[in-house]
Amino acid sequence: MELNLTIDQGNSSAKIVLWDGQEAVEKLTVGKLTRETLEEVVDRCRPARALVCSVTGNGPRMARWLAGRGVKAREVTADMPLPITIGYSTPQTLGEDRVAAAAGAWSLFPGEMSLVVDMGTAVTYDVVSERGEYLGGNIAPGVGMRLRALRSFTARLPEVGGYGDTPVFGTDTVTAMRAGAIRGVVSEIAYYRSRLPQGARVVLTGGWADRVSQFLDFPVAVDSCLVTKGLLSILLYNEDKTHQ
Repeated sequence: MELNLTIDQGNSSAKIVLWDGQEAVEKLTVGKLTRETLEEVVDRCRPARALVCSVTGNGPRMARWLAGRGVKAREVTADMPLPITIGYSTPQTLGEDRVAAAAGAWSLFPGEMSLVVDMGTAVTYDVVSERGEYLGGNIAPGVGMRLRALRSFTARLPEVGGYGDTPVFGTDTVTAMRAGAIRGVVSEIAYYRSRLPQGARVVLTGGWADRVSQFLDFPVAVDSCLVTKGLLSILLYNEDKTHQ
């Protein structure tokens, strides 16, 4: 049995998944990804191939280290063979996580247009056409970043978390800030959805996906492993290419 390894390194945490074909046989989420953690996984499971996605800039270093341990490893890039096409004027600047999330949405919903919303430290809005073309997208501050910015850049606003009472309109400073941050993202999602053809699917992922989805009044798909699934689809696509 040859296992594949995917690593999704975000700003706040990293997801490590071992795959047997398309079945996830082991999942590990860590706050800080260390070499010791990778050593333990690689030495114990001996994956044959790996695909790395990192928003922190350490993707090439991880791929080189994995290659040095005998793993056929690559970092995902917009110019590698992909199951989707990239319609972006500067593909070299397109974030790896956005590429992987778009590929993940296409793998789950092939033939459908999707609005892919990844809600982490930042929130990204990306569109995949029904032909599997990445059309572009936007980047905005995430829920936590919005709340921290209000605290940091004002003289008197307090520190507020994203969980708790969230009315449509706040009845005090705390609920006003929380509702402004969360319902602001909700409104953005609804707006971008309204700009797409009727029937376009909305796919949410990231740490705030479950929380924000509670306030949407239209159907959405929530998948916390969307980027990881996209990495697997890219890895398998490249593996198929080598055998053609």
